[in-house]
Amino acid sequence: MAKQAATLFLEDWLRSSISNSTGGDNSSRNFTDSSAQTIIQAWAELRDCLLKGAFHPRLLHSLKILASSKASLYVADPQAKLLISIFSSPSITLPPDSHPLIFRLLYIWVIKSSKPSLTLMDLSVEVITQFFSCQGEINKSLFAQSVLLVGAICCVPSLTENTKTACLKLVCRMLEEHYQLIGSVGELIPDVLAGIGYALTSSEEVHFVWLLNFLFKHWVNIEHVLDISHSLIILHLIEWVVFKFISSNALDKIRIFTTEVIENTEANYAVFAVLMATAGAIRACNRPMNHGERSNMVSRLRTSAESQLGVIGTDLISKIGACSNGIIEDAEVRFLLQCLSLAASRSGGLNSTSGPLLLSLAFALLIEVFCLRSFYCKILESPLGNLGSLNPVSVKKHQEGILFREAGAATGVFCNLYAYANEYDKGRVEDLVWSFCHDIYHGHRQIASLLQGRFDQLLNDLEKIAESAFLMVVVFALAVTKHRLTSKFPREIQVNCSVNILISFSCMEYFRRIRLPEYMETIRSAVTSVQENDFAIGAFAESLPSYVDLTNPEGFRHLPIRNYLWSKDEVQTARILFYLRVIPTGINHLPSNVFRDVLAATMFLYMGHPNDKVARSSHSVFSSFIASEKDSDQDDRILLKEHLVFYYMRRSLEAYPGSTPFDGLASGVSALVRHLPAGSPSIYYCIHTLVEKTNGLCREALTSKASEWWKNWQGDSDPCKKILELLVQLVSLVDIQVLPEMMKLLAQLVLQLPKDGQNMVLNELYTLVSESDDVTRKPSLVSWLQSLSYLCSQSTATKETCTVVPKSTNSLGSQNVAARL
Repeated sequence: MAKQAATLFLEDWLRSSISNSTGGDNSSRNFTDSSAQTIIQAWAELRDCLLKGAFHPRLLHSLKILASSKASLYVADPQAKLLISIFSSPSITLPPDSHPLIFRLLYIWVIKSSKPSLTLMDLSVEVITQFFSCQGEINKSLFAQSVLLVGAICCVPSLTENTKTACLKLVCRMLEEHYQLIGSVGELIPDVLAGIGYALTSSEEVHFVWLLNFLFKHWVNIEHVLDISHSLIILHLIEWVVFKFISSNALDKIRIFTTEVIENTEANYAVFAVLMATAGAIRACNRPMNHGERSNMVSRLRTSAESQLGVIGTDLISKIGACSNGIIEDAEVRFLLQCLSLAASRSGGLNSTSGPLLLSLAFALLIEVFCLRSFYCKILESPLGNLGSLNPVSVKKHQEGILFREAGAATGVFCNLYAYANEYDKGRVEDLVWSFCHDIYHGHRQIASLLQGRFDQLLNDLEKIAESAFLMVVVFALAVTKHRLTSKFPREIQVNCSVNILISFSCMEYFRRIRLPEYMETIRSAVTSVQENDFAIGAFAESLPSYVDLTNPEGFRHLPIRNYLWSKDEVQTARILFYLRVIPTGINHLPSNVFRDVLAATMFLYMGHPNDKVARSSHSVFSSFIASEKDSDQDDRILLKEHLVFYYMRRSLEAYPGSTPFDGLASGVSALVRHLPAGSPSIYYCIHTLVEKTNGLCREALTSKASEWWKNWQGDSDPCKKILELLVQLVSLVDIQVLPEMMKLLAQLVLQLPKDGQNMVLNELYTLVSESDDVTRKPSLVSWLQSLSYLCSQSTATKETCTVVPKSTNSLGSQNVAARL
């Protein structure tokens, strides 16, 4: 209510209550600050009008100037008397457009005057009553300003009971006779509701009950022409009314309110209005209260209000049913879910233990607030793959609407309700959220491939909604981890919960555009729970999409998407990258058969991804598996490692230096020579293929580049030099059984290089050997390096300029080099 204190007029406060959500400020609409001289001149012209007994058309402009200066204008008793006299004068014919302006000025007088003249107040009520007795049809502006003025008069503290009763009867009569106009007043709805609010806070029981019935009974007849924001205005109107009762210790009014609204479930009431009223009451009750009888009444009111929300939630769940596809066709149910979301976001917090309320709010968020599944279906429903029945403007409108802007607050209440729910309801809601994540992944994969390059703006708008949905999932998942991942739950439940969170996060990973502390905390908790459990890390790995679905997705076959490329599917790539990052954390507990049957094919596929980050992660998975140890299946694990090396080297080197990142290749090679058994055939195969690849790269480099190319070694990123450097480093890494073959192959390669290349490699080898503290291999390396240096120095001038030894002489050359070394 802080903003209300600074806003004198109730209708302006009601407008401001939705201005933050709509991105604008409606409170100052049509109001400006005129100069003092302009205001004085306008009043003078009105006085001349009364003296002359005639209304000049120019005087309508004067009324507009005064009415538009609402914020700074002060209307005293003499000026109010002038307005009443002009309005009631039989000799002055007022144009219809002047009536709402005069009523607005009188309203300013009523609100801003600390002690308005009771005689003038009685006179104004009499004049207005006579006016409406003689008036036939009225326009919407006059209707709104009349309800606002008469409702405000009801609130004047010094008003006599007779005058107050007359005002209340007049308000009820105007509403009863002209309520059909509410559907057309549009932006003036806050004025009508403000008039009702003023009247509610001052009326006796009979009129109070009638006004409540009007507010909630007749409003449903016009809901089809109202925006959802008007329901939000009702919420804050009830907040204002209830807080007035609490502040004035009007316990009887609170009792009537509880009886007539909160606990009333008659079918002729607009459920959505009761919903918003309930939330408004809870919002008022959430403010600090004094101890004693008043706070007890407020506590009972809050309890009753939250109970009513539970009743509404139960009714909603029965109407929603299974809702397996995440789409609801019933417009009334959809509208109620939207109102529930707004009620939750503006309530100020709910402490209900109602399971149906939690479930219905989950449906509100997953179906109405983050209505991506509905948008996806409309895009994909056409067999031609066009936009179908979806208007791109509707996506933009939803993104900019109140419902979406209030999503964060509604999510906070949702997580709070989750904390109060029983275990059964918690589980149902978790399943809804995890299923939502799967649906968004599969749906967005398809529409992204369909819309990319054709409807980029629409795709961008959809992704903005999905980004907010990701934040909702993260906040909810954090609440789940704080509840489930505790010692009071069996280990099995904790593990299943963690796996579900990780799988859901993988589905939403594409929409993670910012670094969130909540995300990191949730990931750490889930990964810690999974990484040391064989079943858990295996279950997570087995949830990886199959190789067939990655390369030829079944769901895409009915879409007009030609030449689908897995490497260009960014939604899928983001998900796979999530797996590639998480799985290495628990690789020691991943069963070998799961790695072989589920993960290996995908790992090798994404080694060829054009994105270096993705390709490097695939190499990291291979490296981590090669380095892993598992006692229960160690023999099978070693056998699988050796089998994988052969395909790994072919897959890596055939794409080097293209899509294979050197640091990924280096990590994989280093891992296999370190962790495979000594003398493993796979290590020999690795060394041979590396030397063969280097030989080919050097041959290409020497035929296409200048002779000075070899003189720059340090910091050079050339693929040939980088892989040569890797071979040099392997001299100190391979086991002692493989070392002789390694030295022989490397020497053959070095001798084929030009003099500059030989010098560069020899310098690297000198540094490596001199810094080595491996007493086992160092003597062999020293002797080998001396021999290699001698052979290089004996090269003839012709040999020095040769690019490579002809293939036909390789065998003989190899034998001679090996013998001399």
